[in-house]
Order: sequence, then structure tokens, then C-alpha cells
Amino acid sequence: MNILFPLHWVTGLGLWAPLHWRNYEPKDDDQEQCRMPPHMTFFCELEAAQLEVLFESGQVIATLQKLDAGVALAIRDFSTERAAVVRRLNEAGIPVTAWLLLPEEEGYWFNLDNAPLAVQRYQDFQAWSQNEHLKWLRIGLDIEPDFRLITALKEGVMPALRFIFSTASHRKKRFASARLLYRQLVEQIHNDGYEVEAYQLPLILEERRSRSFVLQRWLGVLDLEVDREVLMLYSSFSRPWGDALLLSYGKDAQNIAIGSTGGGVDLEGVADTRPLDWQEFSRDLLIAGLLKPEVAIFSLEGCVQQGYLEKLIQFDWQQSVQVERRKYVLVQQVRRLLAAALWILERPWLPAALLILMVLLQIRRKKSN
Repeated sequence: MNILFPLHWVTGLGLWAPLHWRNYEPKDDDQEQCRMPPHMTFFCELEAAQLEVLFESGQVIATLQKLDAGVALAIRDFSTERAAVVRRLNEAGIPVTAWLLLPEEEGYWFNLDNAPLAVQRYQDFQAWSQNEHLKWLRIGLDIEPDFRLITALKEGVMPALRFIFSTASHRKKRFASARLLYRQLVEQIHNDGYEVEAYQLPLILEERRSRSFVLQRWLGVLDLEVDREVLMLYSSFSRPWGDALLLSYGKDAQNIAIGSTGGGVDLEGVADTRPLDWQEFSRDLLIAGLLKPEVAIFSLEGCVQQGYLEKLIQFDWQQSVQVERRKYVLVQQVRRLLAAALWILERPWLPAALLILMVLLQIRRKKSN
């Protein structure tokens, strides 16, 4: 039997704690009890030509102003068209985060394999930004595996495993130097007057908790110290467990990104690419709003295409929301098992030593008998 429970529980060390508001119409003298909507930032990953079309009417900018929302704009190129859109957002008073990306052939996302390219990308971005007189709220670094892994996954599990193991063997040699380059990059960005935020896969929490470097060596991701960390908790890619994953990881995250409402990298054949419908999107918004005062949303273009952006103006943040207890508990258990597995994989000598000890004790017992 599936048991639904309202989100007035969030686990600390396996204990339930209050975190829910009642669904009611606030009175004039009761405004302080109303749940304030979180500040929203919309990711936008369009190419230059599509970006121009999205913003050409001015309606999207007007809606963003009504929502008091920001934009994290993917810097896929250094074109005059992209610069023109940024200036329009600057003039409208909309905060813009520069979401740095590489060309696909260079890995697209930032990782341990392309550290020198990431450093050069920021330098090129800074020159372009100064030449175009662009203003940025902060700089975003997207920390994900090499884009070529996505291509390998589309071909099958074995090609993906071959890619992982072939790159992991080279990564061991440059692990320390790559991490140092990224730390220096963050320092350089700070010196240029910007805050730095990193977009991370949720599994980085298990890596961190187990004091492991396994995922970083295998996938090329890195645990980077920045001013703001945003976990990419896209429930559209993890149906039917998405809401439970969002609740589980969201309570432990510094900041949350939800989605996907459409757009972005083509993951056909790798993950569920169906965008969130309005019911799913509303559910994720409510969960994220309960957990954090700020919510990032992927993506702006998806919200516009599906008509979600306008709906957010009148969105009722006082609604209740429910998650299946069974699903949430199972996600928590899987996370603990994953952390334990990473801990052991980082210290493979320990189980081997225990096995040898057990064999020696067994031999000694037989001799005694």
C-alpha cells in the first residue's frame, strides 16, 4: 500500500521535522504567515539565432520583470547577437548569470579533462564581455562529465564503459593539476569581481559524504569550492522517482535547480526526454519552494514554449504538496548504500584486509580443533 504524506517532514538524521504550511486564505493581519514565493532564475541554453527570436517581442522580458526573476544564460558563443540580448536584459534590470560552456568537441561542460580549455574559455569570455560592455550578476561553471560520454551512452552501455575506463586511466595522472587549475580559475574570477556558482550532479553529495574521489576519477567531475553550489535535481529524467529524489537531495543542497521543461542537450536514448507537464512542474516548484528561498529552473525556453512562464505570475504558492513515503524512504536507503559503496571503492584494501583476516582466523580455528 502506498502511503502519501504531506511535506511537513524532512529528515535530519532519520528524524522527521516540521516544514509545512497550511492551505488557507491569509487575512490582512496574517500576512507574515504566508509562504513567500522563492526567487526564480531561469536557465537559457539557446543558440544565438534562437535566442534572438525568444526575446524579440519583449514579452518574455516583461514577464521576467513581473516575476522579479533572473536568467542564467548559456555562453555558447561570443556573438554580437548574444551580447545584444544580454544588454537588453541589463537595461531591463534583470540579473544575468554567465553560464560558461565549451564547444561540444571540447567537452561542452567543465570537467577534469578540459581544465586548460576552461581557463582559456573564461579569459575569452572576459575579453568579449568587456568589449561588449556587459554586466553580470555572477559566473556559473557547469560541472558535468565529458559530452562525449553522452554520445557513447547513445551507442550502448559497453561503449560508455569503455569510454569511462579509457579516460579514467589518463585522468589519474592529471587529477591534481586539473583541480589546481580550477581552484586558480575560481580565484581569478573572484579577482575580476564576480561570485562563482557551480552546477553539480546530485551524486557529488555522496562522493563528499564518503570522502571519496571515485566519481571524480571515473566521470571527470570535480568537487569544487565556490560561493554557491546548485544541485541539478531534474525530476523529468528520473520518473517516477523524481519528486522523492528532489525532496531527498533538496533538503541537503545549498541551492536547487528543477526541470526539465524542455530544451537543452539532446539526451534521446540516454534519459527520459519528456518535459515536465504542468502538474509535475507545479509539484516540483512547491517542493523546492518549501526547501529553499531561491529556485533555479531549467529551462526558460521550455517554460515559454509550454506557456508556463505566464502561469507563474498567478501561481498559488500556498498549495500543499505530497510525496509517497515509500518512494522517499527507498531513495534515502539507496543514497546510504551508494555512499557506502563509494567509501569502499575508495579504500579497496580494507575489505581485502578483512577477508585475509577472516581466512587466517578460520585456519587458526581449524588448527586449534
